[in-house]
Amino acid sequence: MEKSKLSDPFENARLEKGFGEMNDQNDPVTMLLRLKDVRKGAHNWKAFKSGAEPGRIVVPSEVNIRDVRQIPFEVDPPEHKSYRDLVEPWFKRPLEEAYKQKLTGQINEIVDEMLDKESVEVVSDFSLRLQSRALTLLLNTPYEEAETWIGWGTHVFRSEGEALDGDKANILYDYIDDQIDKAITTPGDDLYSKLVTSEVNGKKLTKEEVKGVMILTFAGGRDTVINAVTNSIAYFAEHPESLQRIKNEPEITGKAVEELIRYFAPLTHMGRVVTKDTQVCEHAVKADSRISLCWASANRDASVFENPNEIVLDRKLNPHVSFGFGTHNCLGATHARQIMKILLETLANKVKSIDILDFEENIEDLDQFERKVGYENIHVKFNSY
Repeated sequence: MEKSKLSDPFENARLEKGFGEMNDQNDPVTMLLRLKDVRKGAHNWKAFKSGAEPGRIVVPSEVNIRDVRQIPFEVDPPEHKSYRDLVEPWFKRPLEEAYKQKLTGQINEIVDEMLDKESVEVVSDFSLRLQSRALTLLLNTPYEEAETWIGWGTHVFRSEGEALDGDKANILYDYIDDQIDKAITTPGDDLYSKLVTSEVNGKKLTKEEVKGVMILTFAGGRDTVINAVTNSIAYFAEHPESLQRIKNEPEITGKAVEELIRYFAPLTHMGRVVTKDTQVCEHAVKADSRISLCWASANRDASVFENPNEIVLDRKLNPHVSFGFGTHNCLGATHARQIMKILLETLANKVKSIDILDFEENIEDLDQFERKVGYENIHVKFNSY
């Protein structure tokens, strides 16, 4: 089997009953697997809420490592709209020409660095660095801050052998507290300063609300972007003709980005808490239990996607849900899409081929399902023209 291939472990359950079940730290989850059900569940925030105990809608649950609510991620309408309206213009900045030029410069620089090496470990030496450096643009903070974030590793809440690491999480929380204090004392042009000087519904944001936005910004776009970038590089290593096609047909780059994000689904699923006894896929779920919206399964739904287990770079209809759906669609989607678009353009123009030297897969344990989400490590050689 191709090294870059991500199989669909949900297929049988999706076809036979439409849902799966997993235990998460003694807080079971019913997983919705069909696209129509995932979209319906994401849309129905009254029955399936995000504004539960902080950390509970994440799978694996983070209730044991944080008590700060991530905003606007863990807030439901109508309050959600007020927070979203405040921060959304900031997160749309990647569409600005000056932002795109800076991001292009960053990505060109790191690709050039990698072309000079005989071996590159893509996860830590390429994807993590690219993600962290790009984040300085999103936050509008000094470029040098990326080195601090790179030092945290690929996930801010997880460490080697531990799915959730409270001590590691505290490193992020303490860092954010310090940055907020600096912004309060000497406001600048960064996101922290934007938030500490902002109001929602006539009230100044509290320090905890600012912290909630910042935790989401750091955690939500870290391993997801890293997975998307790493998996894409593995794919192009095994499909150099696809990289050549993007070079020859740059007009398909946008569609190629959407297709790679659909196929690789960097985030497997996201939870909701059930507000009243109800049913999903003719399966009874109790109030205060949890469901999850399985983006990775929905993206392979053959009733919607033709040849769902293949990457079709110019796929015409692509209603994937890798960035979520409905009220809580991903706030950082514009930034992530811009990273991927510029990366594909840069690789197509600078890289002739990529050799995979060795790799270790990253397998996610979901009880009855095991899903490859990417790589623990993958060494490659970038070959220039």
